[in-house]
Amino acid sequence: MPQFHPFKENDEWWGKGFTEWTNVGKAVPNYPGHYQPHCPIHLGYYDLRLPEIMVEQAQMAKAYGIGGFSYYFYWFGGKTLLEHPLEQMLANPDVDMPFCLTWANENWTRRWDGREHDVLIGQNHSIEDSVNLLRHVRKYMEDPRYIRIDGKPVFIVYRANIIPDIRETTKAWREEARRWGEQGLYLIAAQTFDIGDPEKLGFDAAMEFPPQQVQRTDITDEMGVYNPEFTGMIMDYEAVVEAQIQKPEPDYKLFRSSTLSWDNTARNQDAPRIMGRFSIDAYKRWTAQLCNQVLARDKYSTDEKIVFINAWNEWAEGTHLEPDQRYGFAYLQATYDALPKKDG
Repeated sequence: MPQFHPFKENDEWWGKGFTEWTNVGKAVPNYPGHYQPHCPIHLGYYDLRLPEIMVEQAQMAKAYGIGGFSYYFYWFGGKTLLEHPLEQMLANPDVDMPFCLTWANENWTRRWDGREHDVLIGQNHSIEDSVNLLRHVRKYMEDPRYIRIDGKPVFIVYRANIIPDIRETTKAWREEARRWGEQGLYLIAAQTFDIGDPEKLGFDAAMEFPPQQVQRTDITDEMGVYNPEFTGMIMDYEAVVEAQIQKPEPDYKLFRSSTLSWDNTARNQDAPRIMGRFSIDAYKRWTAQLCNQVLARDKYSTDEKIVFINAWNEWAEGTHLEPDQRYGFAYLQATYDALPKKDG
């Protein structure tokens, strides 16, 4: 998530100097034991305009076995937002971490939910616009650090099913990449909202995106909520983990994903969605099971033996591998411990 620096549009929409940290710092607990606010350690309340921050993020991630970053990319009809940190990363080989891009292709709204109300900057999807986007990100895809699967640059789309003529769009993307001399693209549709089989949309694979499309056990009434304005939902993290571990393998290719505790109280104090009763052990078990499952399945090539984690630094959604005051480096250590180790 690159929104940890001030930029012109956020200054206009939210006030001078607004960054993601502004939301993070104002959150307060809604029930006994509710972990809010989330406070970082090690890198502190960092500013991604400082090149050394991204260098150290990469070093820290690699030290704990993280194999790559997927950066959110924001494109709205030819206008980009939050691209400055990515451009700095691209120009700085010291950010020694494989990476790919996820196009966050929904509207940017005041409620942070991408829906049609209170839009700050909207999408205007078309095949022409989508091809222009691909031409813009070519510079990233041609970087030697860019993640490829079977020789093809990986490109993830957050909400593929809201793009009109999506099958024609994916065809145009692949043709454009071939014009550059690429073998094509490896296109991944995030399973947000009601996205299922990616092949129906013209994609090579899908990617789970918890907490979306997970089995939810509502424990709100058990948590002793003391905020009288609370209208959110608290789901049982352990139940989510068990359901996801037992989830059957679909016919299509699916990149499995785990997540830490998820809690967007920082963005929506009175109506958040929260994974309550989080434990490091449950997260480690979930991640380890997903890793072992993909290694055991022959339908995935060596390059496709990937598991995603939500997320590296989604501080305002309460899910971050980066160390915090409560758990320290335990998120990262659990991730390292969950990874299959090579013999010898």
